Formats: sequence, C-alpha cells, structure tokens
Amino acid sequence: VQLQASGGGLVQDGGSLRLSCAASGTFFSINDMGWYRQAPGKQRELVATINSGGSANYADSVKGRFTISRDNAKNTVYLQMNSLKPEDTAVYYCKADVKRRYWLGTDNYWGQGTLVTVSS
Repeated sequence: VQLQASGGGLVQDGGSLRLSCAASGTFFSINDMGWYRQAPGKQRELVATINSGGSANYADSVKGRFTISRDNAKNTVYLQMNSLKPEDTAVYYCKADVKRRYWLGTDNYWGQGTLVTVSS
C-alpha cells in the first residue's frame, strides 16, 4: 500500500491550497483517512480526519478554514485549505488506516509529506 500526497506549495497569507492523497496497491478497505502536519521544531499534530462514511473531525486551529473530504471510489482524501496563515506552514502528511485483507485488522500507512509554506 502506498500513499501519494500532492498539492503543497508557496502561498501568501490569506490564500488557498488543496492537498490530495491517493492510496494505491492491493487492499480490502480503507477506514479513517486524515491529514497531519509537522512544523519545524514541533511535533507532528493532527489536522483533520474523516471516516469512510464521511464524518470529519478537525483540530481547533483549522476549524472553519480547512475542509477534509474523500472519494472512496478513488481511494483519495483531500484537504481544502482556505484563509491560510503563516502558522499553517508545515510539512503535511496524509495517513490511512488500511485493512489489507478482510480477516486482518487495520494498519496505518503514511504518505511522504508535502510542504506548505504561507508567507506573510
């Protein structure tokens, strides 16, 4: 199972970006998918998660600005980021809880990370 993230870049304060993360490989199903971020010198933190039914949770710092969504047919999760702030600057990682076979539990898989830089 591989996760390929894309969509990061440089944007000005108040701008928008959309991240995508596609899962590929052989597996039975994907449960929760999510986005995490790690700023320089800080620990990785949760940004948002979404389950297979579409229910989402957000960190307080991004509520009202970021929207997570997923396309189950494409095994892809998205993060629409609006009203970006310099403090949103970080490497963003996607994560998926994957059930490789129906009789197995889920394993966590991480994408390679995509850099988001918000300039003031």
